[in-house]
Amino acid sequence: MRRHSAQLTHDHAVLPWLGANFWSRTGGPLMWRDYDPKTVREELAVLREHGLTMTRSFFYWPDFHPEPFRIDEELCDRFRDFLDAHTEAGMGTVPTFIVGHMSGENWDPIWRGGRDLYEDVWLVGRQAWFVSQMTRRFKDHPAVTGWLITNEMPGYGRIYQENPPSSDVVTAWAQFMCDAVRAAGGTQPVSLGDGAWGIEVTGRDNGFSLRDTAEYVDFVGPHVYRSDTDRPRQHYRAAFECELAAVTGQPVVLEEFGLSTDTVSAANAGIFYRQTLHNSLLGGATGWIAWNNTDYDGLWDRSPYDHHPFEMHFGITDSTGRPKEPLRELRDFAEVLERVDFARCRRTDADAALVVPAFLERGYPYSRPADRPLIFTSLHQGYVAARGADLPVVFAREADGLPEDAALYLLPSTRQFTTRTRRALERRAREGATVYLSFCSGEHPGTRGPWFDDLDGLFGVEHQLSYGVAEPVEDDVLEMTFTEDFGTIAAGETLTFPVAGNEDSRAYLPVVPKGARVVATDAHGRPALLRHDTGEGRTVLATYPLEHMAARTARVNPEQTHRLYAALAEIAGAARPVTVDSPYVAADTLVHEDGRRFVWLVSQSGTQVTVQPSADGVLHGLDGCPVRDVTLPPYGVRVLEQR
Repeated sequence: MRRHSAQLTHDHAVLPWLGANFWSRTGGPLMWRDYDPKTVREELAVLREHGLTMTRSFFYWPDFHPEPFRIDEELCDRFRDFLDAHTEAGMGTVPTFIVGHMSGENWDPIWRGGRDLYEDVWLVGRQAWFVSQMTRRFKDHPAVTGWLITNEMPGYGRIYQENPPSSDVVTAWAQFMCDAVRAAGGTQPVSLGDGAWGIEVTGRDNGFSLRDTAEYVDFVGPHVYRSDTDRPRQHYRAAFECELAAVTGQPVVLEEFGLSTDTVSAANAGIFYRQTLHNSLLGGATGWIAWNNTDYDGLWDRSPYDHHPFEMHFGITDSTGRPKEPLRELRDFAEVLERVDFARCRRTDADAALVVPAFLERGYPYSRPADRPLIFTSLHQGYVAARGADLPVVFAREADGLPEDAALYLLPSTRQFTTRTRRALERRAREGATVYLSFCSGEHPGTRGPWFDDLDGLFGVEHQLSYGVAEPVEDDVLEMTFTEDFGTIAAGETLTFPVAGNEDSRAYLPVVPKGARVVATDAHGRPALLRHDTGEGRTVLATYPLEHMAARTARVNPEQTHRLYAALAEIAGAARPVTVDSPYVAADTLVHEDGRRFVWLVSQSGTQVTVQPSADGVLHGLDGCPVRDVTLPPYGVRVLEQR
């Protein structure tokens, strides 16, 4: 199966964007009032010296559109000089039109008058007029490499209210805005700037649907800032959300990511950037725009910095223009992209499918939006486990129908899927695939247990559930002891897993084998893992919600689900092109169009670790020297060539 790795193109040229969201330190969102051409050029020069190729820029809406039918031409002249500065530096920029939300505050043009941004026809018309006017002015400038309609429109619209706009309304609004760019002659790639915070990625319905707006945009741009209780999960979050955002098959640009150095140490800021950049590359991102270019110490008495002071220090340079650790990591990343000729690389194919339940993105009658966080977090933890197993996976959307060519289907702590999927999984197992599911009772008392038909028949068991009553897990640690060899796990081995969850989800599935055989038991001798051979393939059932329990546990990774995934891959015959001998180091590969293969080794260890990668052929450093043992610094990354 082909993993998503679409590159963004314009006029038949590949555009690997690596840049920063840009407000000058002279004014932040008010920079166009205090525009200083010399300072802007100094700021761009620092970015370019560190390998950055572009910025994302912003038309602060109240200033550029001061009256309903008037554009501020003086500010447009300043923006034109800003574009010229990019050309001089050999850089491009992606202008953003409707900028009424920024860094913890919303600003309206004084003439908005409380009108609805999506449904008031007059106001929608004024937005489209503004978009078309700005496009006409700047579409032919060589520095303009793309367009974004808004900055985080869900935060400027109704996301925080109880009545978010409908998808129909938002999609119509998005069509009007994108059509305005095209009608005005803009040929560069365009997207919405909404952050990809809609239902297909987050499970939260804010009206923005990647599927519904795909017809009008050229790429998808996640904004990823959510935090976690586990460091590896945090390091993989942007990659995971990029994988989910690829639902339409369009290029994915990590449009915003970053951190305030008021909230982390300088060294850990660098580590976060390193991990986010490389892991999101391996997760299918083909562009990266950091938030943001500079600190703003001189603007402490202006909004939003007077009430969101940590927002002053999201910069990759400090307020004097000196590089911070994030910019140094971006420089190193830029060098790697150049060395591997990233624009002509793609991800290796995968034999394993991580199944995304349709219930994440579809509001089936009487299903609960409250179920979606469990789906999201279990998938996220399953993704981390797959990376720990060096197992490439494709995100298989149940809503699109399961792929027919997967050797292994992973359903981590999945309690809901449709009848059609149930039958497809059974058929695929009979045809030779391996289907794995870990039982999950759910986090809510209504309709506890599996929400699909005939679990017994699919897995060769007879479950012993009582109506409405969860079977509690009373141990603090699950011990899973194998009674026979299971892939890479030998008979007699014991894997341990954290136990967590609320009174509904901290539950196991009591079963009696009816055709399946028990391959592992818990500390009480009860079936913990069962294998059911059927036709040419098999199904595998874990009677505990392994991924859910890990997802609800702080500082848990690397936990041992990666061992189980590696064993499943062995049984299924799912390829793992490169493996390492440490659970702290994940391996993945890219393939160049000329046939070269590049291997990424990414460490999740806080201390130095040495590994011996196992791969076909000989591994070389990018300097051409053969490599056997690879030593990685804390949370380090090494890129090799496989020959």
